[in-house]
Amino acid sequence: MQALTVCELPIDFAPAAFRIKCVSEPWERREALALRRAVFCVEQGLFVGNDLDAIDADAILLVACACVAGECDQVVGTVRIHEAQPGVWWGSRLAVHPSYRHLGRLGATLIRLAVSMAHARGATAFWAHVQQQNVALFEKLNWHLHGPVQLHGRPHGLMEASLAHYPPCHEPDWGYFTLPQARARTAAAVGGDRA
Repeated sequence: MQALTVCELPIDFAPAAFRIKCVSEPWERREALALRRAVFCVEQGLFVGNDLDAIDADAILLVACACVAGECDQVVGTVRIHEAQPGVWWGSRLAVHPSYRHLGRLGATLIRLAVSMAHARGATAFWAHVQQQNVALFEKLNWHLHGPVQLHGRPHGLMEASLAHYPPCHEPDWGYFTLPQARARTAAAVGGDRA
């Protein structure tokens, strides 16, 4: 199979909204795994061939989908979560297509759904190994750094989410909607003018 570079993943349109949810369709899973390969194998060079491991057998895969007319059309972000032991959850493989990294707070919203979904399933702790360049983002999202670690030859931070800041999400199949930032600012301005 020929590897895709991140830039070769097709971008079909400028979406009006994004839906962040659990994978529910085979095409969503295929596109999420292709995005992970493009980001972690091609762009970052962390893995050769693919990034699949034993965790994928039991993990729950979440996706950020670009929407057309309110329907999911294309996967542009993903993360996986799994329960390592009763009450202790981990998140990993957070990836957002480079063309969408500054639109709609997709990474932050994927993190929010991941932790909130685990919280609804009885999580007492939620952990992640976060690449060093992303530690500041996680800290803004109410995660606490427990210390540095080396993982896959790269510096990471061992981080824990503050569950008090993540209300349980009992409807992860529906998930969350978010707007591209420019649209969100416009919608807020229009709403503000009408108030």
